[in-house]
Amino acid sequence: MENYRNLNELRPGAIIVEDIYANTAFPIIRKGTMLEIEHLEVLDLFNIKRVKIEERIANRVQTEQREEEITNTISSDIEQLLENKISRTSDLHTMYKKAVNDYKREFTSWRSGVKLDIAKVRLLIMPLLETYMEHKKMLVVLNEYSNRKEYLFHHAVSVGVLTSALASELDYPKGTTLQLGLAGTLIDCGMAKVNAGLLEKAAFLTKDEFTEVKKHPILSYQMMQDSPLLRQEMKLAVLQHHERMDGSGYPRGDRGEKISQLSQILAVADVFHAMTCERVYRAKESPYKVAEMMKEEDFGKFDPAILDALYAVIGMPDVGDKVLLTNGNVGEVVSVNSNKPLRPNIKLQGRDDILDLCANRSVAIEKVVN
Repeated sequence: MENYRNLNELRPGAIIVEDIYANTAFPIIRKGTMLEIEHLEVLDLFNIKRVKIEERIANRVQTEQREEEITNTISSDIEQLLENKISRTSDLHTMYKKAVNDYKREFTSWRSGVKLDIAKVRLLIMPLLETYMEHKKMLVVLNEYSNRKEYLFHHAVSVGVLTSALASELDYPKGTTLQLGLAGTLIDCGMAKVNAGLLEKAAFLTKDEFTEVKKHPILSYQMMQDSPLLRQEMKLAVLQHHERMDGSGYPRGDRGEKISQLSQILAVADVFHAMTCERVYRAKESPYKVAEMMKEEDFGKFDPAILDALYAVIGMPDVGDKVLLTNGNVGEVVSVNSNKPLRPNIKLQGRDDILDLCANRSVAIEKVVN
């Protein structure tokens, strides 16, 4: 009998009944492999949540007889990939999680009345900003780290990282890039002064409740206004990060040139990460779909140059890339539509037909998997 099991339900000795892929050209674990402890660690590292196994546990004699076979199921190519992934991703993710936990501790102290100490926030975010600037390809998976229970803390750290990446892509000096990344981490510090129940509410907010939440840019500005560690233009950018070019934003309804480009960078990072993450009232969306929505459906709200920078930061699918689509299908990019770079033509795996994403708007790229 065969069945799917969650990772935490797996035990050594279970038999894998289908090849397992994880953003790789070759399986990280092959069909027929008898699971050992090291295989469970590999699955965890590659964030594999469920696998299909035989409903039987091999006896110890079988385990010993197949030990050499099991050892060889991870090819040298996969071992190298695993080694690279550990150095590139595991350490980076560890740094990220530490920053989130440190920010959570600071936020909790603000909520209890402790004054904002920007020096502490700078200390927790700067190493991460520097590291992500060297690993920009990892930016597109930031939403996968977040969870709805601690979204607010993940959001602060991720917006800081995305903001600095966008500023760097727009050729701002490094000092400005890092300052803006710090400002991005602090855009929602004023939420500590908002009723906590509103931030955790699963249903849509009432008009009065939303009016209360909309005060947070002003509260954030007030919390940081006396600190010399953040430039004045960064503080203004925090105050304006919910303003929109067409005047539809808040708290003042500023429009056009009244909104600094620094605040527009914060706005794009803020909205992009929020829309790609799971929230208490909404499922997460594909980063590629969100970037496209921001450019097309929200036309006039954001600076087009910053949206172009966002496209560059998340990376455009190219010919030969293997992609996972939002409908669950996997395919290979065979040609790119220059006017719609996020809607290439896809050769679906196991099928002869080509899917034109420009003509099939209900489907989008979920992620590039090679």
